[in-house]
Amino acid sequence: MMEKVYVQKSRTVAFDVDAMYCFTPRCPDELAVEGGEDIVEELNAGAKKAIKRVASKDAHPANAYWKTEELKELAQPLEGRFANFPNIDLKWFMHGVPGTFGFELIAGLPKPEEYDFLIYKGVERDMHPYGACYHDLGDKISTGVIEWMQVQGMDTVIVGGLATDFCVKLTVLQLLRAGFRVILNLGACRGIAPDSTEKAINEMQDAGAVIVESATQIIAQ
Repeated sequence: MMEKVYVQKSRTVAFDVDAMYCFTPRCPDELAVEGGEDIVEELNAGAKKAIKRVASKDAHPANAYWKTEELKELAQPLEGRFANFPNIDLKWFMHGVPGTFGFELIAGLPKPEEYDFLIYKGVERDMHPYGACYHDLGDKISTGVIEWMQVQGMDTVIVGGLATDFCVKLTVLQLLRAGFRVILNLGACRGIAPDSTEKAINEMQDAGAVIVESATQIIAQ
């Protein structure tokens, strides 16, 4: 039997990290994550354990400095003048451009306006954050979500989204450093690669995250 995790619903937030089509096989030319569309049921199940629900979305400009169209350059460090920008580190295929299909949340999730708090990140050409709590890689410019949850009296966050080994991991670590109890629902996540996903899960657990396989393990009181 899986171990149960208890939460006080009135102090719990569900956090949907970048659950967008650009991270699913529906957008093979962007950053497709295998099984990316399969997280909706678990995200919704986790949200039923919480009183508030927040979401983040990548919102990148089409002329971002970090974009590449070459597979050999994917996830490689930037070079030349772009290497001097402190808030971009790796090259990525273009993704999450407002107005495109990839920018949309996966079907079955709430509409953007139905969330209690919504974060758009990576809007600047020279900024590509991963975590949803800060606009920059140095965790200095807040997106406001930490402060909003604190004002709301929340102390626990149930996290899921895409992808486990990048934006989910960094968001979880940011929330832990801010003092929240964080529950990572693996059923509501998918990672880019098995090795990096396993490493990310271990890193989050070592930092203090509670790991569950599905929302059925979370008992709201």
